[in-house]
Amino acid sequence: MARAVRGTVLAQLALLAGVLTGCSESAGDGDAKPSVSSTEAATADAKDTADAKDTAEDAAKSGGSVGATGSACELPVTFDTAEKWQPEAVETGPPVDGGGSEEDELAAELAEGLLRQGPFTAACEIDAKPAGNIGFIRVWTGEKAAAEGDAEALLREFVAAEGNTSEAKYGEFTSDSDVSGTEVEYLYTSEALEETKKERAFVAVTPDGPVVVHLGGLDTEEHEQMLPAYELAKRTLSTA
Repeated sequence: MARAVRGTVLAQLALLAGVLTGCSESAGDGDAKPSVSSTEAATADAKDTADAKDTAEDAAKSGGSVGATGSACELPVTFDTAEKWQPEAVETGPPVDGGGSEEDELAAELAEGLLRQGPFTAACEIDAKPAGNIGFIRVWTGEKAAAEGDAEALLREFVAAEGNTSEAKYGEFTSDSDVSGTEVEYLYTSEALEETKKERAFVAVTPDGPVVVHLGGLDTEEHEQMLPAYELAKRTLSTA
């Protein structure tokens, strides 16, 4: 059964309201009083760039993998998960059959809405909270019959099923293991939060069916902070 992710997110939203992440920039006017030489400034800039790169690499350090038999989530693909991120398989049942009480049917329909998106069914959630962010990488799988489907068409169907999306930009990618697929970056507008944020997803079509790996996040700032984990998954993607 899917966890009540949106309820947890809203409960923690108040805790994040006062947190601001900023970066300082050195201010100076070339016509005023220069305090460092151009060589020193270039060295400082290079150090800042290297530090930023190191930070991103540290955030994307592998902490394990999912997809293989015996892993937290058994999937048609495997990929590395970022350090401290916690994977958990999503249990899904058969679609709603109309049986039971009205309340049970409503609950089942709501659960099904969270567990299924277009032709895909939720299979795995990789939680960023242990690493200090609010959000998930979610893995969705499609039927084996769609193994011959067009990757971009399948991804477009996935995005359309989410609803309230815009400015989708599609492109191709190839992992280090030569698994190719289609990726999309788009905007999603939440009616509940009245906020628009960035989201990303990529799809790979395997002999066992298509697989979508999706990164959302509480907001665009959280999304950007979690990107190294998403890029790690895409870079290390391999067929199981």
